[in-house]
This record gives sequence, structure tokens and C-alpha cells, in this order.
Amino acid sequence: QVQLVESGGGLVQAGGSLRLSCAASGNILVINSMGWHRQAPGKQRELVARIMSGGSTNYDETVKGRFTISRDNAKNTVYLQMNSLKPEDTAVYYCKVDLNGSGLKYFEVWGQGTLVTVSA
Repeated sequence: QVQLVESGGGLVQAGGSLRLSCAASGNILVINSMGWHRQAPGKQRELVARIMSGGSTNYDETVKGRFTISRDNAKNTVYLQMNSLKPEDTAVYYCKVDLNGSGLKYFEVWGQGTLVTVSA
């Protein structure tokens, strides 16, 4: 089985920075992509950023230039560096990993979520 452990959320003033981490462990053969989604109360969950196994990245337009997604392949860990935070970034941030385990069995795994609160 696969486990995701998220950390790094918290309370920050507008303009501040936070760094989220998500570490995957367990039955992992190949990680296809790792990404971050967020969901604010009353709003639809949305993709924030994603990084593919080849290193290519995708960002939601609202975070381009402010957020950076990166990974440490040796540790099966993905990071989200969030700079110039705005109150509208306030949400629960969820890590998502698409992977193949032993026998190339496909798994889609979600983290428990970490709360990011940005005050004006």
C-alpha cells in the first residue's frame, strides 16, 4: 500500500511564503505524476500545479509566477513553494500522486490535506 504524508500548511500574512511537502512511501514502482489541488469552502476543488515524471509542469493561471512545484525523485517527495500569497489562496491543499506499484498496477492516491490560511 501507498501512504502520502503532507506538511507545511499554516497561517501566513498576505505577501508571505509557505512551502508544502508531500512524501510518498510504500509499494511504489513508478510515479507518473505528483500534484497539488486545493479546495476552499463552497468552491470546487481545483488543480494548482502538477509535475510529470519527465519533469514538465503545469500551473493554474492564478498561481503562475508565484508558486513553484518541484520534486525529489530519490525521496518520492513533491514540494510546492508558495510566494506572494494572497487571501484568495486560502484553502485546504491536497497532494495527489498517480503511480504504478508492483506488477505495474495503477494507483491514484490522495493526501490528507493541509490547511493554508492567508490573512489580509
